[in-house]
Amino acid sequence: MPQDPAERRVTVTGPPRRTAPPARLRSRGRHPQASGHYRPRTEIDEQTTLGHTYVRSLMRSQLRAGLTALAVLGLLVGPLPLLFAALPDARHLEWAVLGFGLYAPLVLLARWYVRRAERNERDFVRLVEDR
Repeated sequence: MPQDPAERRVTVTGPPRRTAPPARLRSRGRHPQASGHYRPRTEIDEQTTLGHTYVRSLMRSQLRAGLTALAVLGLLVGPLPLLFAALPDARHLEWAVLGFGLYAPLVLLARWYVRRAERNERDFVRLVEDR
């Protein structure tokens, strides 16, 4: 069967739309699109603007937890001198408040702060490692 010259097959070629990075960059893991999906860890390692934003968000959440704990500590300990000045004859009350009454809230505050900081870090790791 003779083929009509007007219906001849034509192969269209052009430059590739997406080229793979050089092998030296792929082997070191420095190209975020080399694996075909987005890696926030790469953004942080390469210190891009987005990576800086991720780290800054972790620092902000840790600072917020620290300032909250500091504010609660200030509210617990701050009024004590006023209380002791208002009751000058109650020396045993001062020792009871400082020795026993303040200890339990401080331990609870410290426990809350550590759990909050660990949760912030766990959330950050989950975000960075795509879990």
